[in-house]
Amino acid sequence: MPSNLLPVLLFLLAVILSTGSRAFGADQPTINKDSLQVTAYTFNDYKKSFDTWSWVPSVAFHVNGPIASGSQIYAEFTIPGSGPWVKFDCKTEELQAGRASKTEGGGRDIPEDKGSLYTGPVNFAIKMRNELAGGDATLFTGRIYVLKAHSNEHGPKVVNHFVYYVNQDWKLPIGCVYTSGEKDSPMLNAAFWVRGDADTASFEPHLFYQGKEVGKMTFEGHEVEKAGCQPELENVTTHYVADSVPQKAKWARVTANFPSIRRFNKTGQAAPWGPPFLLSANPGEYEIKVLWHNHLARSLKFTVDADGKFDNGIASSNHIGSKHVIVPVQVIGDQDGPWDHNAWKTDAFYGNPLTGFTAVQ
Repeated sequence: MPSNLLPVLLFLLAVILSTGSRAFGADQPTINKDSLQVTAYTFNDYKKSFDTWSWVPSVAFHVNGPIASGSQIYAEFTIPGSGPWVKFDCKTEELQAGRASKTEGGGRDIPEDKGSLYTGPVNFAIKMRNELAGGDATLFTGRIYVLKAHSNEHGPKVVNHFVYYVNQDWKLPIGCVYTSGEKDSPMLNAAFWVRGDADTASFEPHLFYQGKEVGKMTFEGHEVEKAGCQPELENVTTHYVADSVPQKAKWARVTANFPSIRRFNKTGQAAPWGPPFLLSANPGEYEIKVLWHNHLARSLKFTVDADGKFDNGIASSNHIGSKHVIVPVQVIGDQDGPWDHNAWKTDAFYGNPLTGFTAVQ
């Protein structure tokens, strides 16, 4: 081979390889980080012995398209010092750009002989392969901290019956506000986390604008509509921890809906008790105050501009992958029990802390 052809061939080879990589990854899907939940699933055995319990990981999240035909999303977990541990597929479907779907994997679908007794930091990655196109890409990498607590069982034979769980304290100071529903009259919503048990009746959110409550509507002096909350429990397993464990090692995501608050209203329609309160017509500072068991427990503040928008840029700059606006949450009172107030600095979004975000103390 003439020596002057070697550089040309090497250049062409580099172009071919880089082109192949871009063909798979240029429009690869993204993980909605705000939806990602990584938990521990407890098995009531370990190496076929029911005297000791073990655990395996479980993931659930929304993924944003596009996802090409033949693609498969999967997760890998690695225990530091021990190398790769478990690897499992998540349900994957072909998806167009601009659309999203929920997927999950792991947990009870992992063989019980993979159960571990390890507690501490665990690294993980969410990936996607496509054996038709010949590519493999990493969509997300993170880290969880696994803890354990005695079950609520009693007796000498249950001394090693531990319930395993992932510490989610980083979620408490981080919330979001967003709109949903009709495109011509989108409704205001907010979401935040609490530590402990939660039920719909125990939460009462109130929206304030310029010091005046606007998050409810009245008709002839009677309240006819107010905001509601929908808790979604996390870390709920088939087992129960001992009563001595703070807040039973549970966290719950609570969604607050404000039916009478709309970003704008192009429908021209109004409820029987009058028109909705429009953010677009009332720019400025807003605050959501949440009563939990009749005591003030949360405060979320955001600013609305003249178009009714309230995006502060934190979600986009951190590539969160959703239309939610990330806002600080002030945790008030002691109903959450003891929790790590500084966890958000290093553990937010499973080891991917936010830039441009400061928690409210």
